[in-house]
Formats: sequence, structure tokens, C-alpha cells
Amino acid sequence: MLDLTTIKKASKRLEGVTHRTPFSYAPILSEISGYEVYLKKENLQRTGAFKLRGAFNKIASLVEQGKRGGVVAASAGNHAQGVAFSAKHFGIEATIVMPESTPLNKVLGVKEFGAEVILHGLNYDEAYSYAIEYAKENQKEFVHPFTDEEVMAGQGTVALEMIEEQDDLDAIVVPVGGGGLISGMGVAIKALKPDIKLIGVSANGAPAMANSYRDKKAESTKSVRTIADGIAVRDASPITLEYILKTVDDFKMVCEDEISAAILILLEKQKVLVEGAGAVGVAGIIHNKLDIPKGSKVGIVLSGGNIDVTMLSLIIEKGLVKSSRKMKLSVIMIDKPGSLMQFTELLTKVGANIVQIGYDRTSIDLEFGDAVVSVDLETKGVEHQEEIREILTKNGFEFKELH
Repeated sequence: MLDLTTIKKASKRLEGVTHRTPFSYAPILSEISGYEVYLKKENLQRTGAFKLRGAFNKIASLVEQGKRGGVVAASAGNHAQGVAFSAKHFGIEATIVMPESTPLNKVLGVKEFGAEVILHGLNYDEAYSYAIEYAKENQKEFVHPFTDEEVMAGQGTVALEMIEEQDDLDAIVVPVGGGGLISGMGVAIKALKPDIKLIGVSANGAPAMANSYRDKKAESTKSVRTIADGIAVRDASPITLEYILKTVDDFKMVCEDEISAAILILLEKQKVLVEGAGAVGVAGIIHNKLDIPKGSKVGIVLSGGNIDVTMLSLIIEKGLVKSSRKMKLSVIMIDKPGSLMQFTELLTKVGANIVQIGYDRTSIDLEFGDAVVSVDLETKGVEHQEEIREILTKNGFEFKELH
């Protein structure tokens, strides 16, 4: 049974292996949100995410039992690296099953720790099923990413460190996918500081655990689709749900644009790079999703920083649009000399900077004699964007906004 004793035992095992990551005051986020915000920077953890804690604790417990025959895991992300790193530390074999579509950089990242990688299946669920069978056939131990109490105990050490450094927190906000992190943290928090409000946050595109929390029974979703791939879990686990229902005080969801905006704010204002899953807590607090009084002292877990660099530009783009610093327009105008100049002069008048522009007079969707201009504008916020809309409308330009 997962309890404070097992979490403290995990903390001892992790000494000298995992980083005691910074838990520091975030002045700019505090000003933006109206809360006193502290960030637990697990994005700076070895392997780039909290997952190392649970994987290492599990494998350490197996080694203590004399089980050195090798471990198997299914993962395309942070859990894979945590298992591979931990197995290498103890000198045992690790096999990681990853979906065939896994990006090469993630495959190489696991191989660098000496693990064998098997690419199997079109998605995580197919890779997971194969990994279970592979572990049985080869008499190896399967290390589940969250439905394992030794794994949850390792993740719970995050809460121990936060409370040791700030014992007067009013609330702690935690990203939720499968629920291993918040389960371990929840047990620790309610044993040490039961008055701290524990809030889970998940992505709208992966709502299984949020729905399960609401309905008090484990539920699944047909599919998941979110930039927060670290919490993109399709099926809620009854094991973690049991702990969540006992310890979590509230559960919120955030949308893709809100996650993107949070990544951008953390990168630009706090100089911290996090992945989508790591940003959901910040997304919740800056978009006023949390039902706690302003001025409360709030700790937020930045669960990981292993963002796919090929996606980073897209995420930044979405974040700029969500924060009203970029505006994308499709404008219909008469195809005659001077029309485009009139349009750009109006934008100049209101101080909107054009960062990209395209002119099309051949689209079959246009009326004869019309042209369409697609334009990306750098803007200065909500009021500035409204000023742009007003001046274009006043001067007879037909336009629609693109997102």
C-alpha cells in the first residue's frame, strides 16, 4: 500500500541520483496571475522530467529483491528515458518498446543510455500490449509508467521536497495524465499537510482522468489529441483513480491554446523551457481556472522539459495568437492598382507590423475582379487588435480572422 513511509524510503533511494530540483518564487507569473507562485522545476531533472524518480525507485526495489534479469517498458517519451537511465545505473538490461512512429531523436535518446529499442505498433496502446507479452515471454519485469506503487512512491518525493522548502503553501497544482505523479504527491501532501489544496490539471484533448474524477469511476476515451503528449493518456487507471479520489481536492482542464500560451510565457518571462504537459498547471493559473483566493501561495509542478523542437515553433505561434500578440487575417479587396497600398497604409496608421503577406487573384472562390490577401500581423494586445478590426471595417474591407 502506498503511504508516507514508502515515499520516504523512495526518497532515500533517490539520494545522489536524482536532482533536488529548484522550487523557486516566480515574480512575473505571480504578478500576472495574482497568486504568490512557486515553480517546482522538474524540467531540470536528469533525463528532463520527474519520471526518473518513479522508474529509479521501482528498479531499485527490484534489485533489492535480487531481480536483475532485466526490465521492459512501453513509452515514447520521458518514462522510456527514466527506465533506460535507471537500468544502466544498476547494470541490468532494459528493453523499451516504442511505437513505429516515434521520432528518431527520442529513439536515440533512449539508446544513449544503453537500452534496446523495439519499434512496434501504430500507437502507444499497441506498443504497450506487445511490451507486456514480451516481458512475460522473456521473463523480465515490466515497469509500468504509473499503475505501480513503487513508481508512484518515487513520484511522491516531489511533494516531500516542495513541502520541506515551503511548508505554508495554500495549494499545489499538478499535471495529470495517467495519475502516477499526483497519486504519489497526494499521499505525501495529505499525510504531511492535509490543509494544502491539491489541484489536478489535464488537457481537454486527453480528458479520461478528469472525466473519471468527475464521475468517480474509471473511464476511457476513444482517442487523445493534445500537444501535451506527456499526459496524453486514453484510459484512466482504477489504481491511480482510487488515490486521486482520496487526495485530490479539485480537477481542471485547459485547452491547446492555453497550454501554448503558458509555454510561451514560461519561455519568455521566466526563461524556462517546458513541454506541453509541464505547462498545464501554469496554463490553469494564468487563465483563472483555479478556484482558490487571489493572493494564495501556490506551488506548480513543471513536470518535464523534453519538448520536440520541431513542434516548438508551432507552439510559439499558437501562443502568440492566444496572447493577442499576433493576428492572422484573410482580407478580400478589389483587384486594382492602389488597393493593397490603401490596406497597408491603414495598418501603418494603427501601428500594426506586417510579418508575412500573400496576394492571390486566381482563387476560384473569388468573385471576378476581387483578390484575397493573407496577412500575419504583430500586435500589441487585445485593444490593439480591436483597433485594427475597427479601421478595416470602417474603410470597407471584408475580412475574417484565421487561427
